[in-house]
Amino acid sequence: MKSIYDLDYEQMEQAALDHGWKKFRGQQIFQWLYRERVHAFDDMTNLSKETRETLKQEYELSPLELVRKQESKDGTVKFLFRTADGALLESVLMRFDYGNSVCVSSQVGCNMGCAFCASGLTKKKRDLTSGEMVAQVMAVQEYLGNDERVSHVVVMGTGEPFDNFENVMRFIRTVNHDRGLAIGARHITISTCGIVPKIYEFADMHPQYNLAISLHAPNDELRSKLMPVNRAYPLEELKKALEYYCRENNRKLTFEYILLKGVNDRPEHAKQLAAFLRGMTAYVNLIPYNSVDEHGFRSVNREEAMKFYDLLMKEGVRCTIRKEHGGDIDAACGQLRIKEARKGTGQ
Repeated sequence: MKSIYDLDYEQMEQAALDHGWKKFRGQQIFQWLYRERVHAFDDMTNLSKETRETLKQEYELSPLELVRKQESKDGTVKFLFRTADGALLESVLMRFDYGNSVCVSSQVGCNMGCAFCASGLTKKKRDLTSGEMVAQVMAVQEYLGNDERVSHVVVMGTGEPFDNFENVMRFIRTVNHDRGLAIGARHITISTCGIVPKIYEFADMHPQYNLAISLHAPNDELRSKLMPVNRAYPLEELKKALEYYCRENNRKLTFEYILLKGVNDRPEHAKQLAAFLRGMTAYVNLIPYNSVDEHGFRSVNREEAMKFYDLLMKEGVRCTIRKEHGGDIDAACGQLRIKEARKGTGQ
């Protein structure tokens, strides 16, 4: 049975017309879902009984089951969900001074194979539907209750968002819509490891959403070792696509750079990174590494991170060091899912 969360606003209106209803019925259903956040079609009290019965026969309202929840001392909460077909996926609530951000997964597993990432320990099983992504945000909003709201969304969880492009775009339209969750476009960020053709496609949409690039290495030799996607789309091709995006949209780019001790944190790497970024409006988010036992990489300490930060700043690169979240729980993306799967309860 299809999740009703799979329908964006325009599709909801069209579904109403297809059933012989007025277009405003679709608008009403959409608002019941996202403004009232109902848990059952029978709660949609201004719809006729016949309409509610039709919805119950054709659509599912709760596509995710909560399997586990981990709460950190710093307020970070990690959720492990099971889908209708038994797949496991993770979402993370992160609390900031500026609001509550949800990190959403876009695929079950990941085929990108980044050497340092827990998500890539299991290959991609399938894409998540837009409804399964929406349901992650809805579940976190339910956890927050009525006194707080999800204010930011980052599509940075398990999976490569641009490898599931259409579903991710539909998901974003729903959470951004003013009759949906009304999360501002500038508060929504999509992260890609560098699927070049989709960067051009995204640029041509002239989106207001933020784009982040998982870079993690400043030269082709090292990046190809760490991130196999670089063999298909090396840095020169990636930079051309990003320069096109910047010209078309006049938007600032974020570059994510995980600091791996003795691997990508040397002074020459800082200089190479600065050279790569030259000409683009961008800043770098330096990320302390959350260790994954299977990979053997180590994180830099605070002093070492500051040295790399200072080198970039001297090169004229704006950057920050990301504050660690959830250090006392399974912080690395994909860790909780893999632990559960190894117990034989998931995929």
